[in-house]
Amino acid sequence: MDNFRRELESSPADKEVVLTYRPQETEPVVLRYERELPEQMRKMPETPVVQERVPVGQNPLNPPEKPKKHWGVRLYVGISLLVIVICTGVGIWYAGQYDWGQSSQQPPPRDDLRPWEDDYYYWNDEAMKDTTISIPVYPTGGETRLRLVQAESLPELSIQEVYDKVTPSVVAVLGKQAKYAGVSVGTGVIFSADGYIITNCHVIAGCSQCAVWITDRYGVDAEYEAKVVGYDADADLAVLKVDGTELPAAEFGVSDDLQVGDPVYAIGNPLGVELRNTLTDGIVSAINRDVDVDGVTMTLIQTTAALNSGNSGGPLINQYGQVIGINTIKMMSDYDTIEGLGFAIPSSLALRWVNELIEFGEIQPQPVLGVVVNRIPKTLPDGTTGLLLEEITPGQSGDRAGLRAGDCLVRFAGQDIVSFQQLLNIRRELRVGDAVAARVFRDGKYVDVTMIMMAG
Repeated sequence: MDNFRRELESSPADKEVVLTYRPQETEPVVLRYERELPEQMRKMPETPVVQERVPVGQNPLNPPEKPKKHWGVRLYVGISLLVIVICTGVGIWYAGQYDWGQSSQQPPPRDDLRPWEDDYYYWNDEAMKDTTISIPVYPTGGETRLRLVQAESLPELSIQEVYDKVTPSVVAVLGKQAKYAGVSVGTGVIFSADGYIITNCHVIAGCSQCAVWITDRYGVDAEYEAKVVGYDADADLAVLKVDGTELPAAEFGVSDDLQVGDPVYAIGNPLGVELRNTLTDGIVSAINRDVDVDGVTMTLIQTTAALNSGNSGGPLINQYGQVIGINTIKMMSDYDTIEGLGFAIPSSLALRWVNELIEFGEIQPQPVLGVVVNRIPKTLPDGTTGLLLEEITPGQSGDRAGLRAGDCLVRFAGQDIVSFQQLLNIRRELRVGDAVAARVFRDGKYVDVTMIMMAG
């Protein structure tokens, strides 16, 4: 720099001065900041890092613009699909309401009753419009009768022993439905060695033919043509007859002896013949439960034993291997999940009805007392127990016999009355036209009357 200044001072004033810069070749300066790496960063990766190659002509610092999202098109497509789904659902609902396409959903007509081929049998719980039963009729008036056996000192059986004892008497009932060209599948119970069978009336509703499968102890099925002896839609009971001898008949017990909490078992054919003779278990949830079924009040046994379509007409069994009920319905809902609510016709009720079906082909009119009874027993001053009569139905048996509201019924049909259930059991044995002696306590004294049983 000093040399440059001296040359400048010694140069003439008019001499042109040119400034130039000659870069010197020097080492580039690299700035670094170093520190010891943390422990977790010292470990080298086990797999080599492969760098993605950038396509030629593409600047990695300026990636291409992402394609624009067509939200309008997607929204239009989504709404269109939603409308299609809604229209399809509405169409299916209307088809179900008006039975459109019914023929395409039913199996083709068949001349035989054998449902073991694929797609032949089905079960439909929905009420059919035509429930006329046109199955060939077996003559009534036979000597066979259903009988109940008191458990008394019978030994309790294990579940396996119950199954082995009862399952030979459980049969598959197949009804050929004339109108729908299909087959309904239910369950039945043999109660006599000569071939009388109990099932539900709704199992054979709308049927023109009926077959029964009886499975022996070796698992071999024998098919019988069945005729109908009698049936009653309100009681939901039917009696069938097959030509057979020495068939395995079930033992029927007394349902009146049941208590809430008693173990019970069900054997039947849930969902068809493929799962026939299926065993389920549970307890008695309630007794004498009044249930409204299609406008008819039925007094039933409530149970937690699992029942499904196809179990109808099958046995409800106690711990002694006795049939104490005929399974008939399961509580269901389209809006909620319901489990453990099955119902069976008590054997003590079925006893009379079944025997009337055998004798007359139909259930005879049931007698009524024409009184409203307080279920809580009342103890009189002398210690006698009775039931208070709260109301008297005009024109019925009690009214014609001279009973009054406020009377206390203490004796009926030769029995001292101590409970409401006892009164029901007595009435169950009566017939229309029977003359029954009754005693009531009225105004401090006993009054004897005679009641003539009248139809309800």
